[in-house]
Amino acid sequence: MASKIEQGNENWLSAVVPLMKLLTLTVIGLILAHPKIQIVPRATFKLLSKLVFALFLPCLIFVHLGESITLEEALQWWFVPVNVLISTAIGCVLGYVVAVICRPPPQFFRLTVIMTGFGNTGNLPIAIIGSVCHSTNHPFGPNCSRTGIAYVSFAQWVAVILVYTLVYHMMEPPMAYYEIVAEENEIEEELAISNISRPLLQEAEWPGMQEKETVHSKTPFIARVFASISGSSQNTFPDIDLNEEGGVLAPSSPKSIRCLAEPKVVRRMRIVAEQTPIQHILQPPTIASLLAIIVGMVPVFRDFVFGSDAPLSFFTDSLEILAGAVVPSVMLILGGILAEGPNDSALGIRTTVGIIIARLLILPFIGIGVVALADRLHLLLQEGQMYRFVLLLQYTMPSAILLGAISSLRGYAVKEASALLFWQHILAMLSLSIYIVIYFKLLSYIARRVHDGSSTVVHRSEKRKGVHELRLLCAACKVKWGYCSGVREISVCYEKLRKGAGDSGSSTWGLN
Repeated sequence: MASKIEQGNENWLSAVVPLMKLLTLTVIGLILAHPKIQIVPRATFKLLSKLVFALFLPCLIFVHLGESITLEEALQWWFVPVNVLISTAIGCVLGYVVAVICRPPPQFFRLTVIMTGFGNTGNLPIAIIGSVCHSTNHPFGPNCSRTGIAYVSFAQWVAVILVYTLVYHMMEPPMAYYEIVAEENEIEEELAISNISRPLLQEAEWPGMQEKETVHSKTPFIARVFASISGSSQNTFPDIDLNEEGGVLAPSSPKSIRCLAEPKVVRRMRIVAEQTPIQHILQPPTIASLLAIIVGMVPVFRDFVFGSDAPLSFFTDSLEILAGAVVPSVMLILGGILAEGPNDSALGIRTTVGIIIARLLILPFIGIGVVALADRLHLLLQEGQMYRFVLLLQYTMPSAILLGAISSLRGYAVKEASALLFWQHILAMLSLSIYIVIYFKLLSYIARRVHDGSSTVVHRSEKRKGVHELRLLCAACKVKWGYCSGVREISVCYEKLRKGAGDSGSSTWGLN
């Protein structure tokens, strides 16, 4: 009984202490960036976020993913990116349920779905894994940090594609909301906002976001493109001009001929695809992931870059030194974001609470069932505690901070997204502590089950080996099996063999 209590206390400590370390770093960042103190100005935190985005995080991803991945392991890790899609789909369904039950204002219906469905699959999981592996009593064995960060980095590109395609278009201002804003002198509001320095939240995971704005970023672009299909007035929402640089296409030009030949629906889908910022996927962290996968999967490149005897080992060591700055930098930036406080939100308390409960409490519980089902179907690595831990973390994270940047870029629910991200990250410390304790208990149970199963297999194997040796002994004594079951007869046979074969043991039982 005492050992069980002690083991339970160890589980609590091993789960809570790493989070307390991260919380300490966050509080330090909050104090440094607090508006009343402002020891470090906001511009410094923005510069730090650019360093993390362009230097520290790519170095971390390249070093850990490149050294861990091979072609065989890449095939075995296939469920990690698939799990991102599954968790996002389940989260969006939960968000839809929350929107139906809590009934937010109509213009925030899609925001409710998005903020519930899309979690942080990048910086925060890496920080948690780094802190957990930094402790001495973690259950993940050697190479804990390297393996965990490799799993997270391997799945990060899926989340990036989802954000820059699906989320980008889902975050466009609703048509009715856009009309209301236009009637309330939208131009003056935009000019006023542009003169104020952007909040750190909007650039924490996407530095230089303001440079990515296009003509259609803050308009209901898809609604305008497909307005004619739904019968909307073309005077209110004019068709998108396909002319290049404002000019008129010549009747004989290839583009004009293509436009005439294309059906209207296909043409509009092509316009939407052309306005999708898919080029933004190739950001420094994503490029580092691709390079790491290529180098790691090609043995010649791998031997040249990674390893203590590799010609470029000095280069990877330098990158690893830079990678060590990711975890403290990420948590300091998070503290700077929280120091700005929550904005006034028109979303409503009921919807805000519903999103937080669905994202931080219900979704992780469903994730346990999904991972357990995948394990039962033998879709996961048999001996991979960190593998399962990363899969579970994908269901446990708060909403992605990048959603705040997309919200600002599209001019849609900026204050509401900021408030949701603030409260989610505040309360995530409590929910993460609870669920990480549960995950550690589940992983220890799985480890014991695997160990007991392997012990049973070994015992059965030894038993079969003993029966086989007994059969050889009886065959060597030329006695039928039915008359060689007694202990006395077996002893007599063994003594005869020992005297005749010079005590060579069981190797003489299968004599000619």
